[in-house]
Amino acid sequence: MRQDQFFEVEGDFKDAIDCNCSYCRRRGSLLAFVAKDALHLKTDPADIETYRFNTMKLSHNFCKVCGVEPYGEGTAPDGKAMIAVNLRCLPDVDLEKLTINKWNGAEH
Repeated sequence: MRQDQFFEVEGDFKDAIDCNCSYCRRRGSLLAFVAKDALHLKTDPADIETYRFNTMKLSHNFCKVCGVEPYGEGTAPDGKAMIAVNLRCLPDVDLEKLTINKWNGAEH
């Protein structure tokens, strides 16, 4: 189980997605997707704000204090609830060892 101050997440992260949409490109996050039940909040949900844009299908959750977005929520193409974890928020993930997969979110 990997953790930051807001959550714990189950997963063995070897790959990340680098999305170029207008939002992700500016944030600079590296994303990995897990099932919603793999994420366990360690903070009061009242301490988290949500931002939605474009199709309004994704919930971009961020800390009210520092503004960092550690994870987002959405639905996979098969209808399952998913979490997009910002791997930059997990201090024990070695970012240099990740395989980075580019995603052309600007055209989706």
